[in-house]
Amino acid sequence: MTGSEVPPSFRLAYVPGVTPTKWVRIWNERLPDVPLNLVAVSAAEAFDVLRARGADAGFVRLPVDRTDLSAIPLYTETTVVVVPKDHLMAAVDEVSAEDLADEIVLHPLDDVLDWERPPGRPAIERPATTVDAVELVAAGVGVLVVPQSLARLHHRKDLTYRPVTGTPESRIALSWPEDATTDLVEQFIGIVRGRTVNSTRGRPPAPPQSKGKSKPAAKPTGKTSGKGAGKNPRSGSARSGSSGSGGPKGGKRGKPRRRP
Repeated sequence: MTGSEVPPSFRLAYVPGVTPTKWVRIWNERLPDVPLNLVAVSAAEAFDVLRARGADAGFVRLPVDRTDLSAIPLYTETTVVVVPKDHLMAAVDEVSAEDLADEIVLHPLDDVLDWERPPGRPAIERPATTVDAVELVAAGVGVLVVPQSLARLHHRKDLTYRPVTGTPESRIALSWPEDATTDLVEQFIGIVRGRTVNSTRGRPPAPPQSKGKSKPAAKPTGKTSGKGAGKNPRSGSARSGSSGSGGPKGGKRGKPRRRP
């Protein structure tokens, strides 16, 4: 390798809330010679990073502009409402959007849910980020509706969350530039889709090992000569050339002799 050549590597972008640990582990097992570098990006800037080739692929939130980006939807997240632990909603297992009608529902500028109209009453001013909104919830200013992964990411001991129905859901996808589907991107697609290492579209399987020498034929278990070679398999007694009484050979009875 010359000094101008750069060893291969794979850059994977991911938005807040996504945990790529499982896929990174599989990558390292299958391609130990190709480093995988993680690139943390916000949901808003993820697509520009992919277009600028700042990453080879990335975990993003739908929708994706399919004009120049490819995407594979992976899973849909549960939407939850973040509330103080002493809030009335903390006493139930699930709430609906209608239950939020009298609440101040914070709507941060980096919100990732595709609202037609957020539920509840709006705050006087929209928080700049989800982190700021969580701080306001802890201060008792309002509640926050987010994907469950973000509630976990910004977890605080004085806050909890409950699933909420009747609200938009966020979907996670793997995306990459449409004109840059490299072999390494295909490898990562296979990992995300659960293909095995020997899949025809995954990493090529190792060549078969050369066959060893054939095993010699098994030796017969019975003996063809020596002591006890002529034993009768039924009775186990030794076979002789004549009957014990001096009769004819072969064990058959001969004709009776006539008296003179």
